[in-house]
Amino acid sequence: MKSLLLPTSYFLLEKRNLLAFSAGVDSSALFFLLIENNIKFDIAIVDYGVREESKKEVAHAKALAQQYNLKCHTAMAPHFSSHFEANARIFRYDFFERLIKAHGYDNLLTAHQLNDQLEWLLMRLTKGAGTSELLGLEPLSKRENYTVVRPLLEYSKEELLAYLKEHGHPYFTDTSNSDEKYERNRFRKQFSDPLLSKYKEGIKRSFAYLRRDKKVLESGYSLIYSYEKLRIIKLYRANAKSKAADMTLKTLGYLLSASQRQEIENKQSLVIGGAWAVELKDDLLYIAPYITTEMPKKFKEVCRVAKIPSKIRPYLFTKEIDLQEINALQSNTYRS
Repeated sequence: MKSLLLPTSYFLLEKRNLLAFSAGVDSSALFFLLIENNIKFDIAIVDYGVREESKKEVAHAKALAQQYNLKCHTAMAPHFSSHFEANARIFRYDFFERLIKAHGYDNLLTAHQLNDQLEWLLMRLTKGAGTSELLGLEPLSKRENYTVVRPLLEYSKEELLAYLKEHGHPYFTDTSNSDEKYERNRFRKQFSDPLLSKYKEGIKRSFAYLRRDKKVLESGYSLIYSYEKLRIIKLYRANAKSKAADMTLKTLGYLLSASQRQEIENKQSLVIGGAWAVELKDDLLYIAPYITTEMPKKFKEVCRVAKIPSKIRPYLFTKEIDLQEINALQSNTYRS
């Protein structure tokens, strides 16, 4: 494993990359693979203050950054009295997104690997999930202002550890990863690690097949208009509505719950989380921030004649979006 021979490699060249670093096996392997492949990046590390080793890990990250002439961004998390994993993730990604905005990073690199993929699939499988939900970890995931890149999804933790040992690269072992009070650790120890130790190559192939099938399933819609935070999606299949909304809102920074996806499937017009208007008109799905504002009667009448859904209209008015352009888009769509 001397280079990143992955489809995502092209996405990292000539871009501003931020690596989510922990000093553990996975992120350390990705760190040195990026160095070997002359991919420029900076690192960001969070100290949660719950393990004695965390201060040493932060110091190690700073030393690596100095050695390789990188920026090292650090953050100290507050104490979380409950739901540690969920709150830690929220804090971590808020920190990353603030850095991305402040420093103009294009990509956020995470060191998720094959074991993580299988853990995710098994956990979602036990709760009820479709193909897209089972494949929660993708090599490239577009967000509103950046792209999450996961270059290591084809490698198991065992392979990454062997790489580090073979090259004499330093890394830390996170003792909390063996604490079975966390659900993902139980799944890892009892299910995913034993399966990978016996069936790694077959599991790799299965994920490749699932990704191929997912693309086919998601081809039932296409984005035909985007301005500010307004999205208009053409549906080629009626059952693509909730998936189109789910994927579109994800790029806008909003993650739907299972109940919200079901609500979108069942309704033509609704507001999600008090923040997003989602409306279906014929075969066009409209998504925009949900706002309320006074609108002139003339504007409302033009919208009515143009068949623009009512919950979308305030956003169009506030952003002064050209109604003629929307109307022409609809007319062309209905004639096709």
